[in-house]
Amino acid sequence: MRNLDTMIDEALDAEERELLRSIGEEPGFFSQAFGLFGGKLGWVNVLMMIVQAAIFVAGVYAAWQFFEAGDPVTQLRWGLPAAVLLIVSLMIKLALWPEIHANRVIRELKRLELQIARSAR
Repeated sequence: MRNLDTMIDEALDAEERELLRSIGEEPGFFSQAFGLFGGKLGWVNVLMMIVQAAIFVAGVYAAWQFFEAGDPVTQLRWGLPAAVLLIVSLMIKLALWPEIHANRVIRELKRLELQIARSAR
């Protein structure tokens, strides 16, 4: 991949290289993660994170009650919901990963569009 980047960089003229540098490098993890909360569907991701946080807190509370319980029946009554709530919380959070990757692909496609538009002139 590095060789391909080097070959592309050598094929570009100085003006195009400067334009691509002005766009900048790929953003870091935290800027990509917080970027999920913007745009047309940002409200959906905010809602998912609020629900995920509530489910996580409920799972932690159930786990706390599980460890405080003395008899096995009470442990089962708190342990199973704790496990299910924590797993559901994790699944909701993992549902956002494909959107991060889709945003990365879209960003690269826009870079390619820019390069094609610049070369067509």
